Amino acid sequence: MKSWNRSLTKKVLCRLLGDRAGGVMMEYVILAVLIAAAVVVAVAMFGKTLVGMFDVAAKGATADHSGAKTAQTATQSEQKSKAQEAKQYHDSMHK
Repeated sequence: MKSWNRSLTKKVLCRLLGDRAGGVMMEYVILAVLIAAAVVVAVAMFGKTLVGMFDVAAKGATADHSGAKTAQTATQSEQKSKAQEAKQYHDSMHK
């Protein structure tokens, strides 16, 4: 039995069963998952707007000013229609 007291298996099992650092690590994992979920939601909600803004900036930087103006107008009109849809949804939910 003396070899069991010094064995690597015992040390690993004791560490896994008795060590509380695993609980702290799990808290960090949960936080990381929540942050990742928030990032996914943010990208899903604001993704098209960001793409439109970067498209306008890229066209403006390459001196394609007419293309930048067209992209900006399209992005603005899309955002206005999305805002109107959101307002209608909000109003329908609060009636």
